[in-house]
Amino acid sequence: MTLTAIRSDLNWYILFLCWLTAGISTAGSLFFSEIMQFAPCVLCWYQRIFMFPLAAILMAGLFPFDKNIVRYAIPLAAGGWLTALYHTLLYSGAIPKGLQPCGQGVSCTEANLDIFGFITIPLLSLMAFSAIALLLIILKRRLSQ
Repeated sequence: MTLTAIRSDLNWYILFLCWLTAGISTAGSLFFSEIMQFAPCVLCWYQRIFMFPLAAILMAGLFPFDKNIVRYAIPLAAGGWLTALYHTLLYSGAIPKGLQPCGQGVSCTEANLDIFGFITIPLLSLMAFSAIALLLIILKRRLSQ
């Protein structure tokens, strides 16, 4: 194999990891709402608005590999990351409850899941968007070399 082919394969694997993260996040979100019967709050819906199409767009960029996929995926990952960060800060109490958009319906600070005493649904979403955004930034830098 040539160096170019190895670099190309590695770029594909990076994009595959992005898609895998988005796919698992999408499946997890649907599992929590449809199987576990956790009603999503307003901020969870906004995060879904960013994550669900991200999974589809990233998959479309895999076959065949599209080097322009970063251009389409980064805005979704960034928007989802900002929403997840706000939700995580709101959930942790760093942002006052008076600033939460969940005035009616399901509370954005309701504790449905608490793994190891600190891993919550908003934190899981933040970690997923962080991983996707970081991998996309790495891919963009690799593609621009």
